[in-house]
Amino acid sequence: MTRLISAGRSTLNYPDRGATARRPLPAGYNITHHRTRIGHGRTVLEAAGAAVTTFRAHRGSGMLVTADGGPVRPGDRVVVGMGVGPLRIEAPCEVIWTAYEPRRIGFAYGTLAGHPARGEESFVVDMEADGSVWFEVNAFSLPARWYMRLAGPVPPFLQQAYARRLGRFVRELGTGTRPAGYWRRWTGSRRPDTGWGG
Repeated sequence: MTRLISAGRSTLNYPDRGATARRPLPAGYNITHHRTRIGHGRTVLEAAGAAVTTFRAHRGSGMLVTADGGPVRPGDRVVVGMGVGPLRIEAPCEVIWTAYEPRRIGFAYGTLAGHPARGEESFVVDMEADGSVWFEVNAFSLPARWYMRLAGPVPPFLQQAYARRLGRFVRELGTGTRPAGYWRRWTGSRRPDTGWGG
């Protein structure tokens, strides 16, 4: 069942709350859509869903995520960190809706005041009737800060590239397969874990 909380006293910085749960996505935004086939069967669905809803996949793909432990719930606050040192950008978000269903697991978060963008992004693992399991990212966003506006088409390009990268990590975590040397390839480290803080 998909859970969507009421607006309450939120400080979301965009008006289209919950729009990633519907189609089409709202007009007037940059749109990101990416879908990755990650495997087959309930075991893959559950493993990939757990990796997504606990931010293990996000951390494994290189993002710094500050969030409460355990699976996400509507109303949870999350801070996603990008970059390093003085170039690090912190992006506060709020979980808008969650889906913990027999064939669909995932969530969406929306941007809060202080985020460099305005919009919403969903991360969902679902299993089709034939048993194939897919990971899908849908997002709509606009720049909220001067440097994001100055970057022009670069942020949407990077968001699409990140969706593809995240799909690869969800597949690896969902199926238990990982290319040899993957951690060293992305970070130069010999650490065998799944990412910063993961």
